[in-house]
Amino acid sequence: MQLSKPVFLLFFLVFARQHGVSAQGCVAIRHFSSCVGNNLENNILNTGDLQFGVNYRYFKSFRHFRGTEEEPDRVANGTEVINHSHAWDFFLTYGLSSRWYAAITLPTVINTRSSLYEHGRNERNTTFSRGLADIRLGVGYWIFDPASHLKGNLALGAGLKLPTGNYNATDIFYNVGPEGSPEVRPVDQSIQPGDGGFGITLDYQWYQQLSTSLFLYSGGFYLINPRETNEIRTFRETLSPILENEAIMSVPDQYSVRLGSSYSFSDRFSASLGGRFDAVPVKDLIGGSDGFRRPGNVLSIDPGIGYMFQGFSLNVNVPFAVRRERPQSVTDRETEINTGNPRNGDAAFADYVINLSVAYRLGNNKVRLDPALQDPFNNQ
Repeated sequence: MQLSKPVFLLFFLVFARQHGVSAQGCVAIRHFSSCVGNNLENNILNTGDLQFGVNYRYFKSFRHFRGTEEEPDRVANGTEVINHSHAWDFFLTYGLSSRWYAAITLPTVINTRSSLYEHGRNERNTTFSRGLADIRLGVGYWIFDPASHLKGNLALGAGLKLPTGNYNATDIFYNVGPEGSPEVRPVDQSIQPGDGGFGITLDYQWYQQLSTSLFLYSGGFYLINPRETNEIRTFRETLSPILENEAIMSVPDQYSVRLGSSYSFSDRFSASLGGRFDAVPVKDLIGGSDGFRRPGNVLSIDPGIGYMFQGFSLNVNVPFAVRRERPQSVTDRETEINTGNPRNGDAAFADYVINLSVAYRLGNNKVRLDPALQDPFNNQ
């Protein structure tokens, strides 16, 4: 059946999703998504329109990489670190005009981390964190009027990340205190709900219609974290004297880019296929890069399906990792120079990530007066 272009456009936008490092999950890359809406269709709004919903993400990271080389012996001998990460982003997007939009994202997380090396190396134990993460606020602008540019458009956005999440969450670590006693310490950086820094986000969203049912899409964001460290101790220096430069947590930048295509089968069902690249860089754009971080990047194939009915939309994307890298960090390089021995830390990555989004749109149904009647009305 033939559908109108606006219907196809809106349906495509359901799939042109911009999860941030709602990333291919790993110990290196923490949960984050762009502050200016998570879905393109959230941001195609009329004046006064409101879209709200929730994005859920889950991953299990356990495969260790050093550089681009996997270390399969970690799983084979039971020494791998296992992170389970659950994140819920509750978002609200408001149409300031047909081209300007504003958004707020309230993220919450539940994380667990199972390891040997953090608990005396002789027995596996689990640490836990949960709660509010870092709230994001932002605005965006469509370069071209969406009403007259149905076949393609580009939106640019900017926002703030607030340090609302706990970046000093603690739990019990076993066999590490005096005479092997338990001790309360900050949990690993990878499962801290917050990072402790004010951040600036820059993002873009683009689409182009190729045929009646087929679209190209791209989106991405960069999180600038000017703060160098958050003063929270890692206790890594207790593992080895050469890790003294990793005693305090860094506050790293983060970024994500997506590119793909979407096809509408009907006015309700659609599918997408693309690629995505998610990363924590070795060095920040602004500010220093000292302190402990696990830089990492993941290239993923990103298939998705979706359903839309009236104001309701449901989307599922499951990115599968095809390349994972844990590059040499600033502290790795410092240690290598000081000791004369090669140094490149490892990180644990997931095989895939489950992303689920549910949203509902409320249109602005207020009756607007004919412009010719406004002055008489206002003068009564």
